[in-house]
Amino acid sequence: MKFRSNLFKTAIAASLAITAACSKDNQKGETVPPLDLANLDTTCAACDDFYQFANGGWMAKNPIPEEYAQWGSFHELRDRSTETLHVILDSLAKQRDKLSDATQIKLASFYQSCMDTAAIEQAGIAPLKADLDEIAAIASEADVRAYLSSSHSAGSQVLFSHESTQDYKNSTEVIFNLSQGGLGLPDRDYYLKSDTSTKRILGEYREHIAKILELSGQSRESGLKDADAIISLETTLASNSMTRVERRNPILTYNKKSFQELKLLSPGFDWDAYFAKAGISNATSINVEQPLYFSKLDALIKNTSPEVWKAYFKFNVVSDAAPRLNKAFVDEDFDFYQKKLTGAKQQLPRYKQCVTVTDQMLGHALGKEYVAKHFPPEAKASALEMVNNLKEAFRERLSSRTWMSDSTREQAFTKLNSFNVKIGYPDKWMDYSALSLEPNSSYYASYKAARKFLTADDVNKIGKPVDKDFWWMTAPTVNAYYSATMNEIVFPAGILQPPFFDPKADDAVNYGGMGSVIGHEISHGFDDQGSAFDEKGNLRQWFTAADLANFKSKTRIVEDQFNGYTILDSLPVNGALTLGENIADLAGVKIAYVALMNSFKTKVKPDKIDGFTPEQRFFLAWAQIWRGNIRDEMARMRLKTDTHSPQKFRTNGPLANLPEFAEAWGCKDGSPMVRPADKLAEIW
Repeated sequence: MKFRSNLFKTAIAASLAITAACSKDNQKGETVPPLDLANLDTTCAACDDFYQFANGGWMAKNPIPEEYAQWGSFHELRDRSTETLHVILDSLAKQRDKLSDATQIKLASFYQSCMDTAAIEQAGIAPLKADLDEIAAIASEADVRAYLSSSHSAGSQVLFSHESTQDYKNSTEVIFNLSQGGLGLPDRDYYLKSDTSTKRILGEYREHIAKILELSGQSRESGLKDADAIISLETTLASNSMTRVERRNPILTYNKKSFQELKLLSPGFDWDAYFAKAGISNATSINVEQPLYFSKLDALIKNTSPEVWKAYFKFNVVSDAAPRLNKAFVDEDFDFYQKKLTGAKQQLPRYKQCVTVTDQMLGHALGKEYVAKHFPPEAKASALEMVNNLKEAFRERLSSRTWMSDSTREQAFTKLNSFNVKIGYPDKWMDYSALSLEPNSSYYASYKAARKFLTADDVNKIGKPVDKDFWWMTAPTVNAYYSATMNEIVFPAGILQPPFFDPKADDAVNYGGMGSVIGHEISHGFDDQGSAFDEKGNLRQWFTAADLANFKSKTRIVEDQFNGYTILDSLPVNGALTLGENIADLAGVKIAYVALMNSFKTKVKPDKIDGFTPEQRFFLAWAQIWRGNIRDEMARMRLKTDTHSPQKFRTNGPLANLPEFAEAWGCKDGSPMVRPADKLAEIW
């Protein structure tokens, strides 16, 4: 489906909006200072709304480009990264017939198949014929089950999701994982809530389904009838699904079962055939994230007619393929999933779409090419030094936490000391030799082959030792993540460059930017999710009962704080959904500040730059991480689906809890940027 999410596959990932504002050249080749004073809005007092003060000038001068639903300094960097990858792929494609490296040939072939719009237009829906014929042949309940087995073995995630995962309570073991899915809208609430906005989107979704089916050859009347049946089915799936808040709880989503127990949970489903078709012979243990969802599968399959299933499967196949088909399908897919849901006004240029999907499907191969040309060794060394400084700052904070007993503190030290740090790119690149790509095959065929390869590669991990070298993000990715089951922090090469980290910038800016990113990821190991896992990546309670109660009381203060924020006048932030990221933001900026102060113990503290002290420049850099403009449609969707708070509150929320911020900017008690003493949030 369009919206599949496993919150713990990579455990906990940092925001897609992480950036910093360090020195760089703009598009005119002019040098931009690490903190550009033109980005400020000095008509707004820093102690009233620091986000507006630090970013108001930038926001006024940087409207959202038509092809985006939101725009910030992160998106600027990502756009530059796309241009870099475009040069690499375009060069490979032009010399494909002269290449001797098999992986480079596959990169070139995949990218070319995406760029060949003339061939895509001529082919129309023909590349889907085999898939649609298989669906058309469904005539019985047994056929429905057989189709699920065959389609999942080819990489489909229709009706439910499947993948390998580390056993939460035995992190050295890779087991099979099943999770809820099957929805064409971003969240279950789109089906179950009845407010005006949600009902409008559901109505637009109905029209979209009908249009996709019409483009596939059905009449409008038939398409609308099938759309109603599909939405009814998906509404049942939504009602059987966990909420996003529930899915954040690793205790709720850890339900390890034997193969026989899985059969008892859903006895009417032919799990023997399913596992055999998928080539899984060694899955002695299966984690079922949402047992209720799977316990209702049998009745759902039995009580839903084959004709409805055929319509549902057909829409799934065509909807997934739509961005890879001719213009009519691409336009319809964009109109609903981008224009209506996010507010984007026009499609990205074709080459940007193709760069993105190539990175998604052959990302390790593309990352290898990227690193060879654009990631100097000194960047890795500088990042590692900063990581070590941030870990030391966090160690200091652990030592001073009076709410924590010594026994829990020692466990926390052990976990911190056990962190694995990955920087830049993998030590071992993914092997693509088993991927078969025909040089002149259709774009959809290339995509389907890559998807099947990735599925087989994932399934092949089951029952084998955990691959500690594997990365869940590609090297060019402008992001970072913490994995609870690996107990590791990972910083791809894409984030380790200006404007994130710049050796020419002053320490205050680098620590406020990249330092806070590193601190954010370290802190994820100790947020409400990460703290449930020990130093080996196992789900184990290492807090004493009293310390756990203290911890939860402190996290409730954070949750309550963010529950009090609203966007678009009246829509509240979900403090429970965003709790982990809010904790990581609060702790991350705090320990980055501590690390900066520590650096001044061994070097001369600089004077003011551009009229701002180092402390002030640190907080300005932090604020400019989150600068951005967002369309109302995207803001509404993210409020329901995103585990991160809106950018304004990611800036102001943590800072309003820091006495260091108030001191740096001379904020008095009672100022909007200073929370009352009895409501100050401080955990780590």
